[in-house]
Amino acid sequence: MTSLVKTWKAAQTRLKDAGIDSPAIDARLLLEAAADVSRLDILNDPYRELTPEQLDRYDAWLARRLAREPVARILGRKAFWKILLNVTPDVLVPRPDTETVVETALSAFPEGTSFNMVDMGVGSGAILLSILAERPGARGLGTDISEDAIAVARDNAASLGLADRAAFLRTGWADGLADASFDLVTSNPPYIRSAEIAELDEEVRAHDPHLALDGGADGLDAYRALVPETLRILKPLGVFVVETGWDQAEQVKALFAQAGFENLRIVQDLGARDRVVTGTRPA
Repeated sequence: MTSLVKTWKAAQTRLKDAGIDSPAIDARLLLEAAADVSRLDILNDPYRELTPEQLDRYDAWLARRLAREPVARILGRKAFWKILLNVTPDVLVPRPDTETVVETALSAFPEGTSFNMVDMGVGSGAILLSILAERPGARGLGTDISEDAIAVARDNAASLGLADRAAFLRTGWADGLADASFDLVTSNPPYIRSAEIAELDEEVRAHDPHLALDGGADGLDAYRALVPETLRILKPLGVFVVETGWDQAEQVKALFAQAGFENLRIVQDLGARDRVVTGTRPA
């Protein structure tokens, strides 16, 4: 038998020695789930002993983490913005960088406003559901080419109590959507250059769906498809917010400018990297 604190510290050491970036956090998250305890339990009752079953589960999960499987993949869930999402191998694990999309969109639609939005390439539903959770007057549609991703997003909407305001459609970007029908368009499309996929961290390369990563030779293929569709489905003066790679924002901004969008600007993420391009459709 071993205590919570002893187990946690030993796991931290193993993860740190293996070069895992956040050993203390990862060890704690896995321990909380394996032993069915909270962070406060670990702090306030550090000498509580794990059962053999809990310890076996923890050791198995720790081995997977040491093999570079992300914690979110091991646990099947990921915290994003202010919500908790279920994730499967069919969707990207949402990352903190993408919260910049949510923050930018919310700043354009203050509390109390009602609006209709679409998130193209909805994945787990991270962007769409975070915005709907913050704006009770909003309704939204998530589109994705993957039926499996749609299923994950739909389940997340139900578990968050948002199923009555969120709809989902399997389609390519905005195929089949009516002209001038949305106040807000968001997207986190694939933007990794094809040749760079093999150079990604193993945690991304081996566990995220390549369909959601590969943006073509220059990483901009998805934007070339998104720009005209965004212009078509946005209402006059409607807002778009899209995520980009850290070195692509100027190029993406130029694509939207060429299409006639106005009030274009680039927003940086918490790491001070260009992350989002936003603007409005002309009146």
